[in-house]
Amino acid sequence: MATNKATMIVDKDFIIGEVDKRVYGSFIEHLGRAVYGGIYEPDHPDADEQGFRPDVIELVKGLDVPIVRYPGGNFVSGYNWEDGVGPVAERPRRLELAWRTIEPNWIGFNEFMDWCKKANTEAMMAVNLGTRGPDEARNLIEYSNHPSGSYWSDLRIKHGYKDPHNIKTWCLGNEMDGPWQIGAKTAYEYGRIANETAKVMKWVDPTIELVACGSSHIGMPTFGEWESTVLDLTYDNVDYLSLHQYYGNAEQDTETFLARSLAMDSFINTVISTADYVKARKRSKKNINLSFDEWNVWFHSHESDKKLDPWQIAPPQLEDIYTHEDALVVGCMLISLLKRADRVKMACIAQLVNVIAPIMTANGGAAWKQTIYFPYMHASLFGRGNVLVPLLKSDKYDTKEFTDVPYIESVAVHNEEKEEVTIFAVNRHLGEAVPFEIDLRSFGDFSIIEHIVLESNDVKARNTIDAMDRVKPHTNGNAVIENGKIVSSLAKASWNVIRIKL
Repeated sequence: MATNKATMIVDKDFIIGEVDKRVYGSFIEHLGRAVYGGIYEPDHPDADEQGFRPDVIELVKGLDVPIVRYPGGNFVSGYNWEDGVGPVAERPRRLELAWRTIEPNWIGFNEFMDWCKKANTEAMMAVNLGTRGPDEARNLIEYSNHPSGSYWSDLRIKHGYKDPHNIKTWCLGNEMDGPWQIGAKTAYEYGRIANETAKVMKWVDPTIELVACGSSHIGMPTFGEWESTVLDLTYDNVDYLSLHQYYGNAEQDTETFLARSLAMDSFINTVISTADYVKARKRSKKNINLSFDEWNVWFHSHESDKKLDPWQIAPPQLEDIYTHEDALVVGCMLISLLKRADRVKMACIAQLVNVIAPIMTANGGAAWKQTIYFPYMHASLFGRGNVLVPLLKSDKYDTKEFTDVPYIESVAVHNEEKEEVTIFAVNRHLGEAVPFEIDLRSFGDFSIIEHIVLESNDVKARNTIDAMDRVKPHTNGNAVIENGKIVSSLAKASWNVIRIKL
């Protein structure tokens, strides 16, 4: 007999913020098999005329990914974008120092933009502020976005792309505080070059939005101070500040692992506070919003990555094979992002294919959905609209690292256009189903469209090439309407999507 229970009240007028669709973005870096063997494999029996894998494109379309960050990542801090344009046969092979591989430059800027069109997505382009700076950035945006009549725009036309790409979202470097980064910088050094780069990029195209680098993760010794200094130097010329965070379960403590999204909540709130402190100090009327442009579970592949020989083309790096419990953590992280929809306007699950990714492929063979594909897909498809304030009461538990962890994590999104409300909920309890009652008191009459459940008796279950459907959602959830409320019992260790028609 279950002893735990949870209730939630939501009101259509109590809105956290509107979901910016870009919060369901992803990331493709020239790393491992993300590009070569992932989105691009010309020798694959089903490859299209450009060498792209149509099975991967279909899986990406199934996620309705609105924006994809490219080309890195650590990779971008040593990348010359000019290496990846023009005739492929004339492109150089380079030592790629970030991941110690060979970069053949078979895929570059224009090919990636072609792939984006095929996958129904847009690009979030990053510029190199490690080994390079404002000069290369202004040239790249001229190449990309200027119509014609200048050296770089005319070169794009010569390369076969008459119309400008009109990329509207740009990252000013990547993780520039990290000692592992090519051309790492102090906060002051980075803030100065980021500001000068932002100025010239916006002089070329005033319609773009720019993301400044925040700390590489919350554990960096300069966290907080970095954000404050960088924003102090860039505030008037940038629009977003980036956050990166990955979580793992190397200790095999599942209860603690499932609670890590509480740390993500705290991280987001701290960065918002820092940004607003700089706003107050500058007497500014402008808000800096957040781009959580790297987030995921990442820890499974650490040991195997240490054993790889350097200077290969597209070795199998960062190939985490995800478990059911990883999918639950990804679900909780998605809920964390939605709970700050007022300020988190963009986010990128890192990455999209093969490299810590929801989609896996076999070279020359099949592509399949990892366990984490499903919560990401559900949130992207059904989590559009206004996020409502969740008045949630749940029994709680404690772990070695966290106290007062609610068994039920939940949020609701109201899509006025479709006249739907979607409730996303994770039951963190590993041993019991938890009764969950939802009061939609302000919405009038409604019916239940479906109750989707992702559950497994084995939290370590994975989808592999030999068992691609071992973990997959079903629509046999038990949510019903009783006395004007939604009543359900959320299965132990489960991700739930309850869709309501108003």
